[in-house]
Formats: sequence, structure tokens, C-alpha cells
Amino acid sequence: MTEPRVVSLAPSATATLAALGSAECLVGVTHHCDPPSDAGSAHGTDPVAVGGWVTPSLDRVVDLDPDVVFTSDALQADVADDCRDRGLAVDHREPATLEDVLADFRGMARAIDRPDAGERLVADARERLAAVADATADGPRPVVYCEEWSDPPMAAGNWVPDAVRAAGGRYPFVEAGERSREVDPTAVATADPDHVVVHVCGRGDRVDPAAVADRDWIDAPVHVIDDSLLNQPSPALLDGIERLAGLFGVEGYS
Repeated sequence: MTEPRVVSLAPSATATLAALGSAECLVGVTHHCDPPSDAGSAHGTDPVAVGGWVTPSLDRVVDLDPDVVFTSDALQADVADDCRDRGLAVDHREPATLEDVLADFRGMARAIDRPDAGERLVADARERLAAVADATADGPRPVVYCEEWSDPPMAAGNWVPDAVRAAGGRYPFVEAGERSREVDPTAVATADPDHVVVHVCGRGDRVDPAAVADRDWIDAPVHVIDDSLLNQPSPALLDGIERLAGLFGVEGYS
């Protein structure tokens, strides 16, 4: 069977393809992707960098003659449309909740004709989630404030509320599936969070926790974690949930 030629224009898609054991199909990625060492091996070449996440060179993408192009998030909707206009097959996904993220593992696997790999990845994710749920079943439920952006401060939405709850916390700032939004400092102070988790988009873990801890409306431990663990709708989100459980003091995850 000929392996598909795949271009990933989203870091989350690249990470998911790697977890599906399909990174060898990659012929193109963005500068923001982190493909594993075996990426492109099915086609005898390293994947070509085609540009930025929202500014890829579609001429380069077309030249790679992909069987499918993966895009993700509403911010890439126009990129997905432009790819379609050029006659490319596009698999575009905009997950909003944790369940959406898991469903997309299956969908991406089907798009490259590897449905069994998708089922295995989802089964592994559910097993990990069940283990965290068991570990937190009888424990306290700390209030958690997650900050996705700091200027202005924005409470994380989408699947992050689900992630906090899966890790054993409570998240009263944004409902699961809703977009991240600017927060009222008074509302955060009133909620009196037990933990503040900072995961600023595009910054990795390169944020000074003191910049948040020194605010007069923050009175809780501040944890800075790599933003890919919570912002990326890929298997990295399972790592993020387990990391949160550790921060909350859940036994077996510290």
C-alpha cells in the first residue's frame, strides 16, 4: 500500500499524526511544528517547512503534491479555504471540548486510512483519563484559574475547563466549549482560586510567574507550564491533564 503524502499546517495535527504512528507520511509542516525524527521517512525525505501557522506558502504546499492537508482552529479557516481553492484535499478541524479532541483523533486517523490507530489512541486517552478520575474521586476540588493570555489577562476556554475538571479541579471562569475571554480581576479575586496556571499562547514555559503573582488580585500559587500542554488539541493535552493533577497534589501524579 502506498503511504499517503501528508502536509500538516497545524502543530496539533503534527503531534497527533506522530501519536498515531504516522509521522513518516509527512512531506510538509510549518515552522511551528515539532515533527519526530522519523517524519517523512515513508517518502525518503525530511518534511519541508512551508512557512508559518497562518502564513504558509501555498505554492510550496501544492508543489509537495499532498493527498491530504491538515489544518486546525478557526484561525486557519481561511488557510483551509485557500487550500481547497487550489484543488487540495483538506481535513480541517475546530475542536471545542475534550470530547471533540478525542473524536478528532479518530477523524484524522480515518483521513489517512488508519482507523485502527485512531481507535487505539482514543482507548489509551480514555484509560489515562479514567486513571486520573480514580485518583481524584475522593479528593478535594480546588478552584483553578487558567490564563491563556496576559495582556489583557484572558481565562482559557475551549477544552481547558474540561481538562481542569478531568484533573480534579473546579473552573468557574469559562464554560467548556466557549472561547477564551478577558477576565474581570474582581471576578477572579471573588472566586478565590487555589491555583493559578499560566500557559500563554506561543510562549512555551517562558513566562515569569512573578509577573502574575504580583498582581493585587492574585492570592494563590502560580504555576507556569508549557502552553502546548493545554493549548494544543493533541495527545499533549493528556500530558497536560496529568501535569495539572500533579500540581493539584493528586497522589501518583506529583
